[in-house]
Amino acid sequence: MANRIEQARAAVDACIREAYLRAAAAGDLPEGADVRGSVEQPKDTANGDFAANHAMASAKTMHMAPRKIAEALIAHMDLNGTWFASVEAAGPGFLNFRLSDKWYQDVLTAVDDAGADYGRVDDGHGEKVMVEFVSANPTGPMTIGNARGGVLGDALASVLDRAGYNVWREFYVNDAGNQVDLFGKSIEARYLQLIQGEDAVAFPDNGYHGDDIKELARLIYERDGDKYLTMPSAERCAAFVAFGLPYNIARMQRDLERYRIHFDQWFLESSLHSSGYVAQTVQLLVDAGLTYEKDGALWLRNTDLGADKDEVLRRSNGFYTYYAVDIAYHRNKFIERGFDRVIDVWGADHHGHAIRFAATMRAPALGLEGRKLDFLIMQMVRLMRGNEIVKVSKRTGKALSLADLMDEIGVDACRFFFNAKPDSHLEFDLDLAIRQDSENPVYYVQYAHARICTLLAAMAEAGCAVPAAADVDAALLTTPQERELIKQIAMLPEEIHLAARDYDPSRINRYVTELAARFHRFYNVCRIKDAEPAVRDARLKLADTTRRVLEIGLGIPHRKKCDRNSETCKCPPTAHAGEGIFGGGHFCDFVRKRQQRAAGEWRHAAVERAKIRREKKEIGRTLS
Repeated sequence: MANRIEQARAAVDACIREAYLRAAAAGDLPEGADVRGSVEQPKDTANGDFAANHAMASAKTMHMAPRKIAEALIAHMDLNGTWFASVEAAGPGFLNFRLSDKWYQDVLTAVDDAGADYGRVDDGHGEKVMVEFVSANPTGPMTIGNARGGVLGDALASVLDRAGYNVWREFYVNDAGNQVDLFGKSIEARYLQLIQGEDAVAFPDNGYHGDDIKELARLIYERDGDKYLTMPSAERCAAFVAFGLPYNIARMQRDLERYRIHFDQWFLESSLHSSGYVAQTVQLLVDAGLTYEKDGALWLRNTDLGADKDEVLRRSNGFYTYYAVDIAYHRNKFIERGFDRVIDVWGADHHGHAIRFAATMRAPALGLEGRKLDFLIMQMVRLMRGNEIVKVSKRTGKALSLADLMDEIGVDACRFFFNAKPDSHLEFDLDLAIRQDSENPVYYVQYAHARICTLLAAMAEAGCAVPAAADVDAALLTTPQERELIKQIAMLPEEIHLAARDYDPSRINRYVTELAARFHRFYNVCRIKDAEPAVRDARLKLADTTRRVLEIGLGIPHRKKCDRNSETCKCPPTAHAGEGIFGGGHFCDFVRKRQQRAAGEWRHAAVERAKIRREKKEIGRTLS
């Protein structure tokens, strides 16, 4: 797909190289030089849209002052038929290129041509990638950490998909091992306490104390009464696990579906044990001489593989450790299911484990040469309400879960705020997340979309349909606000490329926020309805193009998709194209609620704020 930013950089480089060949042929520059350099977009575009340092990079090999090289290149540069209107030398030898009307026209055309696929790039060339994330223990409700990991994993998977990778989302269910045994014993204790009294039955010291365990015990008792009272403990615990795990997993699935996260597979740890795959994997390490026995346990010589300590694979009681199972699981991902790359989204507390585990997976005995295992380590989350740390739900008074958070602030805000830069600690301001003003980035972006939908509806009623890009003249879009908005629209493919390369889907948050900001500036400065017809049509097309890119970039506003054929649907005809990076839908309710704000309340508030500022200035002058 068209990446007009990258293509413009390549065009700058080509113009410079062609100019060098002509300058060398004319004797103005030495022949045989390899003219290379970088092309960047300067933050201050007053002197140009792209800046190249080729002249400075070539000064040493040409034995000339960079400024002289730059001037010679400009003298032999032909911009006819290119995307550039002018080029000039600046400073010590920068070459500053200014974009032409043709480039701005081609950006609008690229969005029209690509439709819902605008922004897609082919970095991955179909490489098969698994993103494994959340993977919370099914022994209790999902936590706030799971909420952040869920969004980061899901958003990263979407970004990778848009970057040309063949992406698979997976949830690893820890339905075996010590934590499951303890889960059964915890339910057993609560069940017996319901029948015999809390003082009559001791609760396991390391058991699960959450109210969700009491709820499971109550459900079992309401269904079966004291049926399990005389049953042997092991049999009773197995029955409770058989009820409790599916119940909790189903609740996780419901919460995650509500959170707009859809997994391709929920992979059961127990399947690795029952198939013998764990034992087979460990035997590969034994046969390769990478293990030893100590105190009745089987150890992995992980220090020989570059780690800082050895790891236990099988305990003295004959049970395999989580570490051994994890090796088998990842071998299954690569060998049995053929993934070229696996990305695990883990919390900050797994950082050391990730380093040691990466060393293990490089063992030749596992046969993973050429496969790529990466980790996205996310930092901790701290929920704030004002200046206070929030640890419990306002509604239930219990430890705050993902479901509680969605109830309190909504899915949109959860997904947006949790999609912060993964390697940064996150302070999530719950008060900010529900504010309806420009300080709340979710509202700010949603409001930009609502403004456009309101505009399109009003213009349609007036008989002004959105034209095709080919039918408008981008040369009429000459204000700085119009040009900056088009440049931001052009940046989406580049942002997808960078977000996929760096495993940083938070770039898309920042992108749509800046896109919304530039639209608001454009909307406040450039008249549309009362403009000359040709200008009106060009600006209307620019507004609609912005809407389409907002929807692609963010899935505005993370609400359930409405039926375009429904009588209640108030979205414009093209509002249902595409699927956002964050799995959102469209929002008739939001549009309806905001139409009057867009028409009156927002502007009224702006007028009031301006009036207050004038009064303050007047008071200041009086006092002085």
